[in-house]
Amino acid sequence: MADHCLSLDDDYDTIKWKAISLTYVEYPADDLLGKLIAYISLAPLVILVGFVTLLLFRRELHTITFFGGIVLSEGVNWVAKHTIQEPRPCRGDNTLHGGLRTEYGMPSSHSQFMWFFATYLILFIYIRLHQPNNNIFIEQVWRHLAAVGVAMLAFLVSFSRVYLMYHTPRQVVCGALLGVILAVPWFIITQVVLTPLFPYLVSWPICEYFLIRDSTLIPNVLWFEYTTARTEARTRQRKLGNKMS
Repeated sequence: MADHCLSLDDDYDTIKWKAISLTYVEYPADDLLGKLIAYISLAPLVILVGFVTLLLFRRELHTITFFGGIVLSEGVNWVAKHTIQEPRPCRGDNTLHGGLRTEYGMPSSHSQFMWFFATYLILFIYIRLHQPNNNIFIEQVWRHLAAVGVAMLAFLVSFSRVYLMYHTPRQVVCGALLGVILAVPWFIITQVVLTPLFPYLVSWPICEYFLIRDSTLIPNVLWFEYTTARTEARTRQRKLGNKMS
């Protein structure tokens, strides 16, 4: 493995590397910034757990297509890495980080994942959630803050891969560009091609069996579910009261 990495600055020869125990993400020992961005670099794992949770409990068609795009992006990344076969950078001891699934680093999968997620989500916020009659100031502020926040998170994860020497800057930039390039057409396909089919798909027996839903035409899903649950609870409470009386 020592011959399959790129040489960097000799100053890294004296750095001791420490791993986050559950994930084996290494960072320089006694480096608070390194430790912080090592945890930030776990964002893709947190996002994946969030997606699995949403898929299990929400079963929303758009969430499924969003997740499908991420899976497709990861497949493209795997093919690109094993086609280009560019090695990762070396650490000071001239070895690769431990616990890596592959020694190839071009393009960065973390960077590609985060910029696909960020680009798609920003398009979703400004296009899919847009309501023609909704000009409330707080709503616009929320959208801008959410867009800036997810872009900053993608940038920090990308920066962490260079700082922690998992990738070169070029590998991270290529991963980010590939993520953006894949996210834009996937959002267009979802919005223009797949979304009009959702009402028909949810009527399929398999979708009914797995309780898969489509909330595309509901402007505020949270408010809709809240009012529906409250109305149903009051109706059942009145029926229960009539039975007891």
